[in-house]
Amino acid sequence: MGEGNHLPATGAAGTHKGRWMLLFGGTAAAVLATGLLMQYVRSTTTQAASDPPGNAKVAPPKKEMLARVGSESISYDAVAEEAVKRYGREVLDDLIHRLIIQQACEKNKISVSEQEISDEIARIAKRFNLDVAQWLQMLQAERNISPLQYRQSVIFPMIALKKLAGEEVEVSERDMKEAFVRNYGPRVKARMIVYNKQRLAQEGWDKVKKNPEEFEEVASKDSVDPGSKALGGQIPPIQRFSGNEYLENLEKEAFKLKKDEISGVIEISPSRFVILKCEGRTEPVVTDIEEVRDALYDELKEAKIQAEVAKIFDQIKKETIVDNYLTQTSNRPERTANAAGPATGNIQPAGGSQTKAGSTTNRSAKAASGAGNQSKN
Repeated sequence: MGEGNHLPATGAAGTHKGRWMLLFGGTAAAVLATGLLMQYVRSTTTQAASDPPGNAKVAPPKKEMLARVGSESISYDAVAEEAVKRYGREVLDDLIHRLIIQQACEKNKISVSEQEISDEIARIAKRFNLDVAQWLQMLQAERNISPLQYRQSVIFPMIALKKLAGEEVEVSERDMKEAFVRNYGPRVKARMIVYNKQRLAQEGWDKVKKNPEEFEEVASKDSVDPGSKALGGQIPPIQRFSGNEYLENLEKEAFKLKKDEISGVIEISPSRFVILKCEGRTEPVVTDIEEVRDALYDELKEAKIQAEVAKIFDQIKKETIVDNYLTQTSNRPERTANAAGPATGNIQPAGGSQTKAGSTTNRSAKAASGAGNQSKN
């Protein structure tokens, strides 16, 4: 639910798609699949019951009856049970997270209005050079996310967490300079061989040091990275200040190299050892930070806000007791203090009586849907 994935559009439709596909976690599609199924089930049942005689639609004899196949019927409960089996865990996780956020908002006297949600959707659509209708149609067509689901499961949590985290962040001049180098500075064009053992890496280095012209061949044969291996070790140009702690050493060593020079063995993690061959540098397109200062500032501010959002979400998740009867897990201290893994037995609710997974799911769904309604306040 991180809005930090809403990056400015660059014009190509493929670029739009690649960027906004990261907007949604794995739960959103599953949430929508079940949500739309339930909406369809309820709406068709209600409509069928109200259709006048002679209408082409056939009203079922009972509201709970959704279909008849020969002499056998399919009930609403059967459809609901199947939906829970297929999507229940993902959907329930989404509802739990929404309710956790809503309770934190209530505790801190924070509200999110429908107007704020609409304004945020309009702002995001504008950044992709689309109007709101086009943006929502794209979400529906390519991600199967309905406008209602987008408001409740993506935009509401996003705005609420920003308010809980506080949007005041500081962007320093050093941040700006590093971002400029990262986005617009020269990059090292290189080929790379990746090994999972230092001994093998040293043997590989001995081979390519003696015969640099065989670097591509050795990469195709020895590298454990499937992507670059298939390309003879070719990788995207290496940038500086990527922000990835595992790549800091790689970046440092890469920028020391001259064209056709081969690096030593570079350890980037306990089980990853890399050898680089420099093939030159890219030429910067933008050389004056003032040309892109505003865009850089907005990007950095958004990234810092998202970092705070992630922290606050982790915090409120830890502070909120959740008993998940569907997965038979709980984060209650008394259940996790001495446990090596998730609880496997039945979870007893606070009242002492056992609750079935289905009824718990229903209560959570009603409460979480109320989170979306609460945002009108």
